[in-house]
Formats: sequence, C-alpha cells, structure tokens
Amino acid sequence: MLNLSVTIDKHSGFCFGVVYAIEMAEEILEQEGKLYCLGDIVHNDEEVKRLQAKGLKIINHDTLKGLRNEKVLIRAHGEPPSTYQLALDNNLELIDASCPVVLKLQNRIKNSYDKNEKIYIYGKHGHAEIIGLLGQTHNEAVVFQDIDELELDKLPHKITLYSQTTKSTDKFYQIKEKLESQGIEVEANDTICRQVSNRDAELRDFAKLFDKIIFVAGTKSSNGKVLYEVCKQTNPNTYFVSRPEEVKKEWFNAGESVGICGATSTPMWLMEQVKTIIENF
Repeated sequence: MLNLSVTIDKHSGFCFGVVYAIEMAEEILEQEGKLYCLGDIVHNDEEVKRLQAKGLKIINHDTLKGLRNEKVLIRAHGEPPSTYQLALDNNLELIDASCPVVLKLQNRIKNSYDKNEKIYIYGKHGHAEIIGLLGQTHNEAVVFQDIDELELDKLPHKITLYSQTTKSTDKFYQIKEKLESQGIEVEANDTICRQVSNRDAELRDFAKLFDKIIFVAGTKSSNGKVLYEVCKQTNPNTYFVSRPEEVKKEWFNAGESVGICGATSTPMWLMEQVKTIIENF
C-alpha cells in the first residue's frame, strides 16, 4: 500500500447553471422516462452516460428539425433565436435550462447589435455558447480564440468586446490592453462567469497544498482545459484524467498527499470515484 492521503477540493464540481439543467432533466426523466436534450447536457461523457441510462436522448440540430410534439431540453449553454422559432414551428415544448449568466450575455450582445456596434467575442469557435451568442447578431459578430487571428491594422477604430462566460479573465484583459495599444477604442464587457473566474484563484491555492494533483474533467470541456492549465502552472505534478480508469499507480510515491479537483462540468461523484481508486493503491 502507498498510504496516500487524498483530498477533494470542496470548491470543485458543477456550477449552478449545470446543477439547474441536470436537476430539471432528472425530474422529467423520473416522471416520464424519456427526454430529448439538444447537445450534450454537460461536457462530461461520464455524466452524460449516467443520464442516458435514465432515458435522456442526446440529439443534434438536424434531428431537432424532424421532431414534432416532443419535449426538448435546452442546456445551460443557451441557444440562438432560430432554435426557439423551430420549436414553435414544430410544436416542441422547450424545457429551457439556459444559464442565467449566459442569457444575460445574450441580451447584452443583442442590445449592442441593435445599436450597430462592431461586436467582437473572445471565445471558442463552434462552442455551443458561442453559437447562441452569434445568433443574437445574425452571425455578424466576429469570434476569435486568440488575438493573433485578428488583423489588427484592419479592425474598426472602435469595437465592443465581449467574452464567452468560461474564458480566462486574465487573458480577456490582456486582449483588451493589446487592442488599446494598437490605438483601437475598446468598450470591454467582462462577461466571464464569476463562478468560473473565482475558481482560478481557488485552484491556485488548492494546488499548492499537495504533492500531486489529479484534475478531473471531460475532454470536451473548455473550462476544464483552462482550469487544468491553472493547476499545472501552480503545481507541475498535475495530471489530467477524464475517467477513474485513467489514473496510474506509477504517478505516486508512498506517503504523498494528493489533491483532486475538477471543472465546472465535473460531477462530484466522478471525483469521489477517482479518490477511491487512489486510496486503494
């Protein structure tokens, strides 16, 4: 036995937006045994499998077009206006679990668009939240993952800058400063969810306390990639896993302390499973 001491970060686990969506889904699944969900309810394969076993059916937008008279869950990431119109046309009952933080951002972007502002959004191309945000501008806003994608000398003199809710706060302000240094007037809207940005500092503090860190997140989670890097920068002995089976015994030495943490899309039950495996080494 390696006699490892293992601690789960109490600040890790689902954000309130994800908790809300999953609670809504579970309630309907208990009553009806079936519910359609537009896209993965959360960017965590293990949690998706758990809910699929209860009757959740994950569909894409093409499948949605062919559905009639059904209930469909809108997940926390939100959807563009076209999805709501399709629901009306197809007599679909939408169970809207869009995160309130995302809905507020959608509304702000729509207001900027209505004022003919030049809108730039710092976010991940093709991400579900970004598709919903772009829909507020008839897909006219410019999305960029990295400032290097922008031809700075060709940008408008004045732009309105927004961010996907799960991006890095530090990076957002670095982008703002870089744009302003090029003589561009930037109306910056820090629209990053504080449940996400606060975890940055909390994880730095947590990662310092242990010999090894196991970061648990889904491979599709944008937030997971950002927070994993935060841990890795603070504690180089940080390992990324998406499933308990991926944890390797050779990562640890006898008597070490191990911290387990995760993304806003990582369920607590999954971190508990990882803890059990490590304790059994």
